[in-house]
Amino acid sequence: MKFKERVAKLIDVKSIVTLTLTGVFAFMNAAGLDVPENFKTIYIMIIGFYFGTQAEKKKKE
Repeated sequence: MKFKERVAKLIDVKSIVTLTLTGVFAFMNAAGLDVPENFKTIYIMIIGFYFGTQAEKKKKE
């Protein structure tokens, strides 16, 4: 798969949300800030959903 095709696949709403939340989570941890429990719960749910849908796509292909 070419680089441009991979970048094109990354640019959809769920990928943008997942990458943004990952960036925020990483920043909060690196800055030594307390990550709220609600944020952790939502983050885990979104990451699980994202990777679950990716696994399903690969099974179908």
